[in-house]
Amino acid sequence: MKYNWQQTDWPEFRYDLSGIEDVVLAFAFEAGNVSGMLKAMPEAGQVEAMLNTMVSEAIKTSEIEGEYFSRQDVVSSIRNNLGLNKKPDAIKDKKAQGAGELMVAVRNTFANPLNEATLLAWHTMLLRQRTTITIGAWRKHKEPMQVISGAIGREKIHFEAPPSTRVAIEMRRFIRWFNDTAPGGKKEIKKAPVRSAIAHLYFESIHPFEDGNGRIGRALAEKALSQTMGQPVLLSLSQTIEAERKLYYAALEKAQQGNEITGWIKYFVNTVLQAQREARALIDFTLRKAKFFDHFKANLNDRQLKVINKMLAAGPDGFEGGMTAQKYMSITKTSKATATRDLQILAEMGVLVAEGGGRNSRYSLSI
Repeated sequence: MKYNWQQTDWPEFRYDLSGIEDVVLAFAFEAGNVSGMLKAMPEAGQVEAMLNTMVSEAIKTSEIEGEYFSRQDVVSSIRNNLGLNKKPDAIKDKKAQGAGELMVAVRNTFANPLNEATLLAWHTMLLRQRTTITIGAWRKHKEPMQVISGAIGREKIHFEAPPSTRVAIEMRRFIRWFNDTAPGGKKEIKKAPVRSAIAHLYFESIHPFEDGNGRIGRALAEKALSQTMGQPVLLSLSQTIEAERKLYYAALEKAQQGNEITGWIKYFVNTVLQAQREARALIDFTLRKAKFFDHFKANLNDRQLKVINKMLAAGPDGFEGGMTAQKYMSITKTSKATATRDLQILAEMGVLVAEGGGRNSRYSLSI
């Protein structure tokens, strides 16, 4: 089977947008809503929403590739790089540090034209702790660059990228395409999700690095979105992709079999729309959380404040398994009697909603 880059029409991608115009319009509507909601928030709320989104993107884009980071290390890295910490936090996990650094770099330079130096710098940020691969340079090995799954002896090859000898030429052409399709470019693509979809597929099909291609490819998808919209996007594309990871890989594999990519664009644009809707829900939760906290905080003791803050930090999906007396004891280092009494008082105040009874009592926020 010939892959997309082996065919005579590479990389002249063809697609029909007639079936997804409503999705593109829905994305523009959602993005407008998010922008309006952000402007209505106090500065602290805007920073919180931005941080939560960037942290989610850094963590989830790595989880797609099978790497799992400490959330706190990622938060510290992003806060350090945004200049939000008067004294930079110490970070144990240097991989998490690089992931956070990349998120800030992508956001801060979204409007800049793309160039080779930027991509190599991103690669260095992301993988500088790796000693077994070439960092900050295109791949040069003679072996085929293949995307493979399955046990040894029963491997399945999903895709084989262009040989290393072609990478430099292919990347020069990709960078030229990326800049030509940007706002004001001679081949401008005005629909942000469409440009983002093509950018991601195009880059992944070249697969220019020894490792990190997926993460940098998703960073490029975010850059394309932000450039075309004229402002940094507030969404976590990787969170939405990671929730349906098999669907993502299946769509990508199918798209890399040819250069008619209507199916891929349909998949990707719908994914971007879902990511924007999830971001809107997160901002809505941030607003409700602030009102909730302001309403109750004056009536909470230090133990209760600590627990409520912990629950609120868990986000819209809530505290896994709900709050229990045992968890309360662990968080506040208090006795079971005190934990049980505090939880009952919080329920009577309307801060928490009780579920179950006796030893099975669990509590969720009434937000």
